Amino acid sequence: MRTRPASMLPRLALPATLLMLAACAPAPIYKTTATAVIATPLQAAQTPERYSNQPVIWGGRIVQVKVFSDHSEVELLAYPLDSSQRPKANDSGNGRFIAVLSGYAEPLNYPSGALMTISGTLNGSRAGKVGEADYVFPLVAVAQSHVWTADEMNRGRNNVHFGLGVGVGIH
Repeated sequence: MRTRPASMLPRLALPATLLMLAACAPAPIYKTTATAVIATPLQAAQTPERYSNQPVIWGGRIVQVKVFSDHSEVELLAYPLDSSQRPKANDSGNGRFIAVLSGYAEPLNYPSGALMTISGTLNGSRAGKVGEADYVFPLVAVAQSHVWTADEMNRGRNNVHFGLGVGVGIH
C-alpha cells in the first residue's frame, strides 16, 4: 500500500477549501439564454431600438415603486450581478431602468433601498427625470422578479477574517 507524503497535504487543502466555499454559494435564480442582452441599462437607454424585445437579467437597488390601474413599475439603479445573479451594490451604478410588473405589486414588498433581480424582455424606453435631470429609462416587461433578503445576500460569502488585535466581547 502506498501512502501520500505529508508534503502533499498543503497542495490538496487549497483545492478542497475552494471547492467547499464554492459549494456554499447559491446557484443563479434565472436561466440565461444565448440571446440575453449583455448590455447595461445605460447602454440600452442610448440605443433602445437595438435591444428591443431582447431578454435581460438585470438587478439593482429599488429607488421607487409606482402602482397603476393595470400594472406596477419599479425604478431601479442598476448594478452588475455576481455569479448567483445578486446585485453587487458596492460597485458603481450602471444606469437606471424601470421593471414593469403586470397587475398590482404591493409597494411594501418592494421597499426602497432593497436589492432586486429581474428577468424579462426589453420593451422600449421612456423619457423621464432623475431629480431635475432628463433621463431615458429602458423598460423591462418582467417575467420573474426576486427581492433579496440580507441573509440571501450574505449566503456563500467568505466569513473568514484574519487580523491582529485584542477583542472584548460581552455575552
